[in-house]
Amino acid sequence: MKVLYLHPAGAFGGASKSLIELFGLLREAGVSGTVLTPGGSAAGAFAEAGMSVRTARGLSQFDNTSYGHYRRLRWLILLREFFFLPFSLLAVWRLRRERFDILHVNEITLLPLGIVAKRLLRLPMVVHVRSLQRAPGTGWRTRLVNRLLRKHADVVAAIDHTVANTLENNLPLTIVHNGLRVNELSGRHLPGRSQGGLVRVGFLGVLIALKGIYELVEAMRILKERGVPVECVVAGENARELSGIRAWALRTLGFARNVRVELEEQIEKYGLQQHIQLLGFVGDVHALYPRLDILCFPSHLNAAGRPVFEAAFYGVPSVVAVTDPLPDAVQHGVTGLAIPRSEPGLIADALQRLVEDEAYRLQLGSNARDWAVENFSIKSSASAMLKVYKRLGDRTVSV
Repeated sequence: MKVLYLHPAGAFGGASKSLIELFGLLREAGVSGTVLTPGGSAAGAFAEAGMSVRTARGLSQFDNTSYGHYRRLRWLILLREFFFLPFSLLAVWRLRRERFDILHVNEITLLPLGIVAKRLLRLPMVVHVRSLQRAPGTGWRTRLVNRLLRKHADVVAAIDHTVANTLENNLPLTIVHNGLRVNELSGRHLPGRSQGGLVRVGFLGVLIALKGIYELVEAMRILKERGVPVECVVAGENARELSGIRAWALRTLGFARNVRVELEEQIEKYGLQQHIQLLGFVGDVHALYPRLDILCFPSHLNAAGRPVFEAAFYGVPSVVAVTDPLPDAVQHGVTGLAIPRSEPGLIADALQRLVEDEAYRLQLGSNARDWAVENFSIKSSASAMLKVYKRLGDRTVSV
């Protein structure tokens, strides 16, 4: 079975990593994969995972996520999508002579391009929804996106129930969790992590404002002022490096920020050089998690991200910004702490509670590990996706 994947981002992040780990087991089941993606670190990671990679200068998207939807000046972002449109269409056109069985769109923002590819290549289409959408009924754009999903998507795969709840209930919807390789982690001992009396907090993810990284630095300033013995390590690369007139224009409009530079300035301003380490891109995060006591995911997206589940496998509890946590996101007071929004004071209070109550922190970590092993096995996720492929494809393969 040959699957064509459309992936939206050039930078390596949670979505690309989840796809790679999913593909690892699908490949063992006889699935071969070709991925069309913008050039960047993700493309190299896909190639290392055994996927055939086709790159484009950019892939046109339509963003109707709860955080990134177009409003006011954000409508200007559509200019970028129109700029990428000919490159996107050309890249899909070049694939017309290759044979595929399934089209897998790795994020709903690529739905318009996915529809073009589906019609041109005449393939059944799986749309993977990884981000929270605007709630059903919130305007014509939301109705349009859901109408297009109903008409063109053969399967809509949401990564959890939180995401699924932002979609209309009359879609061909299934839940496929982001899975991890449990067997690689389950036999590891969890070492004592705190060094010199300091409790270590970790942040993992691409450095973009919506991940709440600025709020986390502000929270670290508050904790320093309170005298709380805590340090923070930040692992992630800048989402985009721009230069010249284009960079100036996008920064002026507020659409492109050099987050790494701004964080360095923020850290220096608050005198946090001994409290926060910016590690940059970390290729093997599995070497990082055993060094953490707490994982902080203060995203503006109102959802738990992949690092929350990865950390849980290592017995690391999380502080997550999510208003109404569902059982497959974070269990408040059981596997971690949920705060209603990404505010520095709320982040600081939650972290301080876990720093100062070691027994409580360790109990949450133990619970988190049991929860992750039970619910987020990569084998169960791959089996669920494989069943989707088998239902849509012509061949029969098995795990």
